[in-house]
Amino acid sequence: MTTDISRRLLLKGLGVTVALPWLESFKAMAGTAADVKKAPQRFACMFIGDGISPPHWWAKGKGSDMELGSSLEPIAPFRDKINVINGLFNREGDGGHARCTGNILSGASLRRGRLIQGGVSMDQMLAKHYEEQTALPSLVLGCEQPVSGFHESQYSMVYASHISWRSPDSPIPIELYPSLAFDSLFGSKAGKLQGSILDDVLQQANDLRGKVSGSDRLKLEEYFSSVRETEQRVQRLNRMAKEDTPAVPLSQRPATGQPKDFRTYARLMCDIIALAFQTDRTRIATLLLSRDLSGQVYPFLGIRDDHHSYSHDNTGKAYQAIVKCHVEQYTYLIEKLAKMPEGDRTVLDNSCIMFVSEHWNAHNGQQVPLLLAGSLGGTLETGRNLDYLKAGNDRRKLCSLYLSLMDRMGLKLPAFGDSKERLAGL
Repeated sequence: MTTDISRRLLLKGLGVTVALPWLESFKAMAGTAADVKKAPQRFACMFIGDGISPPHWWAKGKGSDMELGSSLEPIAPFRDKINVINGLFNREGDGGHARCTGNILSGASLRRGRLIQGGVSMDQMLAKHYEEQTALPSLVLGCEQPVSGFHESQYSMVYASHISWRSPDSPIPIELYPSLAFDSLFGSKAGKLQGSILDDVLQQANDLRGKVSGSDRLKLEEYFSSVRETEQRVQRLNRMAKEDTPAVPLSQRPATGQPKDFRTYARLMCDIIALAFQTDRTRIATLLLSRDLSGQVYPFLGIRDDHHSYSHDNTGKAYQAIVKCHVEQYTYLIEKLAKMPEGDRTVLDNSCIMFVSEHWNAHNGQQVPLLLAGSLGGTLETGRNLDYLKAGNDRRKLCSLYLSLMDRMGLKLPAFGDSKERLAGL
């Protein structure tokens, strides 16, 4: 049992540490109310490349009465937990492909040519802020392979492939393999285990069940089921990948574990983010669902060409279906977090989950589509439809939003990106 028992309890088995979610019973174990810490705040960003379908991306009204365009229909059950924010402007991200994605979370001016230069992204500013409080600074995940080379605009395609940057010249490598992302939550030995992590800690878990309240026992059962389900899906994915792999020497065998179906891929990555947040292994995550100039394909939608090709006809049914599919993956994560109790709230309530694209439509960065879900522990009002398009460029900066969110998470900066002001009305 850790000294910080009011927040987490650790179970160990097979060389792997399993962190448990916050339980009400920890208050009694800790001894005094003064030992009980408030629930942590968390931030995640899910990114779709190449913009959205503007005619279908709109909201009217507020709260449970909010009306939503067809692209946003998947999030309708969570109207009172979201904010639909339109009209924000990334000044340095306006002007075509490649330039727009690499600074979507930094607002930095990007450099053309071989030398990479941008800015530290806000997720990594927060990761640095929390680095002493969690096992992992952040999760940086992706469902599409980065690309190299240069765009015709002479901006490196490195910018088009990464949204998380640890320094102006160094993006965070994207983890594309769910199995390795899962391993990172439970220790480097997890991927080498023949058995189940939970099987080995089951006795400890049973001992704990006898010491907590009835409601906490239900939370534990739900948590263990979630870990088990994700673990089994990762193992099944690895088995399938091995079966599809030609018989070549192990040293030459490709790494396993990238689902072929986009929906399976995205939801498995969402499961991993949810586990990471529930166990407080990290408080920061990004998931690149599709990159800028995306080559992602969606045969299950009955369309043949790649994501980027359809984005040029973003008012058509095909691209509308692609965008809606991405919003469905965002909704999947929201729903998982909303079902995780944490103190008097849920993990979703204590988080801010952002969905964003670099374009409003193809090659147009005059505004960015953006959704927020969760109230950051009650510090962020939800259930609103906010439109800043006519507020004037100085009062609709995307980086002003980031300053406001970082403020609420305890990181107060004098300026960030192109902004020194917080976003009014947030």
